[in-house]
Order: sequence, then structure tokens, then C-alpha cells
Amino acid sequence: MESMKLADRFDPDANAVLFAGDCLDLLRSVPDGLVKLVVTSPPYNLGKSYENRLDIGEYLSLQRSVIEECVRVTSKNGSICWQVGNFVDNGEIVPLDLKLYPIFESLGLRLRNRVVWHFGHGLHASRRFSGRYEVILWFTRTNDYTFNLDAVRVPPKYPNKKHFKGPKAGQLSCNPLGKNPTDVWDIPNVKANHVEKTEHPCQFPVDPFMGVGSAQIAALIHGRRTIGADIEPRYVRIAESRIRAAEAGTLRIRPMERTVYDPSSPKESVPPKYVSLHNREDQMKLLERKTIFPSISRGE
Repeated sequence: MESMKLADRFDPDANAVLFAGDCLDLLRSVPDGLVKLVVTSPPYNLGKSYENRLDIGEYLSLQRSVIEECVRVTSKNGSICWQVGNFVDNGEIVPLDLKLYPIFESLGLRLRNRVVWHFGHGLHASRRFSGRYEVILWFTRTNDYTFNLDAVRVPPKYPNKKHFKGPKAGQLSCNPLGKNPTDVWDIPNVKANHVEKTEHPCQFPVDPFMGVGSAQIAALIHGRRTIGADIEPRYVRIAESRIRAAEAGTLRIRPMERTVYDPSSPKESVPPKYVSLHNREDQMKLLERKTIFPSISRGE
């Protein structure tokens, strides 16, 4: 397998751009309309070690600057997915998706889905219910956008159900390729004892707030070029080492068929497939019924 070309600044020939610094500096070097997909999860202004806690107005102003650049680099048929949680101020919840929506709307974007990501592990609260979901806002620039439904269909609940009467009596009533997934996604987040865990405190696909490159790995698996940035150089170094490990087939992953106990169900559930960059043809077969949205990604 030919070695992947990684670059530390924008390079149209690189498989992956991993930029250590302000994401605005990277985005401003990207030509207009080059990007097919942006998926990111910005800091939530919680005052964690990798962010400075800001006034909510200042935070939204900074977010607008990044969003404007993301819109500029996204193609007319491209998409932007912005995943956020809640900002908590003296015990009061501020839903960031509701605060950010007007920014996207003012820039002419169209909201296609408000996806609820449900997970079973998170921060606990003593004076309100513990939060166990976040929101992904999926926007497009125009009505002419890409949506590959057949690639993400899920098995129907009753695959052998047939029409009872009428001209289609006896025929299967469901789509043989599966059903359209809902806008509520039940996906476990990375916990401290998972082999995918790294030192990044909020590890999930992010970009232009890249973190440790999970989304970049997903993009590369799907044969796409990817662009990512993070203000913390050590996270960028981890991202590069993880991509190289995935390329070599040595990235630590959970066993594909290892079951995870669900205390709300008498049965154990099987987690999603986990993949690496080596032996891509076989890995793509495993992904036939699964979607992983890359980050800022060029659809080539």
C-alpha cells in the first residue's frame, strides 16, 4: 500500500492536512467551494483544559467567524454538520444548538436534520437530570445536495412483512435494502477503559476542532481527502501517529464482535464495527450498512 501523504498546512495533493494552530488560519488558506463535507464539534465553552471560558456573546462571535469560513469553503452541493451540547452557567442550561442556529440561518444555510445523539455515559448532575444527549445540526448550502440514503439504511424490524391485500398482496412491504435510519442515534461515547481512548478529554470526530484525528481516520477509510486543525500541537501529533498506526494496521481498536452489556435490557448488544486503514476493500465490506461522516473532507 502506498504511503499516505500528510501535510502540516493546506496542500491540495495531500491525503490529510493536520494543522497545529488556529483553525481560522487554515480555513483562510482553503479555496472557495473546495470542501464537500464539514463535520465538527467545537468546544462548548465549559472551561476545560483546552479552552478558555468566555462570555456567551463572545463565544458565539468566535463561532460565527469559524462558521462563515466553513460556509465559504463548502461546495454548493456540500453539507455542514455541527455537533454541540449545552453550555452551563451557574446551573442554568443554555442549549448551544438553539443559539447557533440563527447564525447558520443568517448565512443562507438550510437545516435538513436536527439529529439527537444519545449516549449512555456523561457528566452527572445533582439538581437536574443528568444529560445524556447532544445535537447534530445538518445544514446544506442549497437544495441540490448529496444524500446517499442506500448507503446508511438499517435492517427493518420486520424484514419479512408483506402486503396483506391490494395489487401488491404477498409482496414484501419494506424496502429490501433496509429502512431509513431515524434522527435519534444511539451510539456509545468513548469511555476511560476503551482501547480507543487517548489523552484528549473529549474524544469524538471533530473538525476544524480536530482533536486526535478520529474523523480524519474515518475520512481516509472512505477514500476521501481530509483537512483538520487543532490549537493543541500534542493532539495533532497524536492524530498523525494514529493515522500512521491505522495505515499500518496497528491502531488499537475494540474487537469487532465484543458485546457490551446493556443494563436496561436482558440481552447484550453488539457494538458497531471498528475498522482500520489497511486492507481497505475488506473493511469497506464491513461498512456497507454503516455510515461514518468524515470531517472537513474533499469528495474525491
